[in-house]
Amino acid sequence: MAEIINLNKYTDKRGNLIVIEKVLPFTIKRVFYIYGVDDSVRGNHRHKTTIQAAVSIQGSCRISNKSGIGNAIEEFSLDTPSKCLLINPEDYHWMDNFSKDCILMVFASEYFDKNDYIYENYHD
Repeated sequence: MAEIINLNKYTDKRGNLIVIEKVLPFTIKRVFYIYGVDDSVRGNHRHKTTIQAAVSIQGSCRISNKSGIGNAIEEFSLDTPSKCLLINPEDYHWMDNFSKDCILMVFASEYFDKNDYIYENYHD
């Protein structure tokens, strides 16, 4: 199941600093970011092995998730850079409700492999 990790935020008169170190349960092999999204829905897949960690470093978006356990849909609002959503391979997920200024950065445990993607949603 997906879960929120609250990242440490350090603030002083100069601004804010968030460090992602020793909090992810995997070694980062790939980083990508999504921005400039219109009203489209992104994602709509799960993985065979890849674990992901998503952070909205600017703006906000919603990530919805089905883990295959029951029919429950979990919804997570990523609306601050100190929230990190850990997405497990079995988590069928999709992203929507992007604010116009949203930059969603994703850290992945595996290099890109088109064979790692499963586009079939869990059946209700």
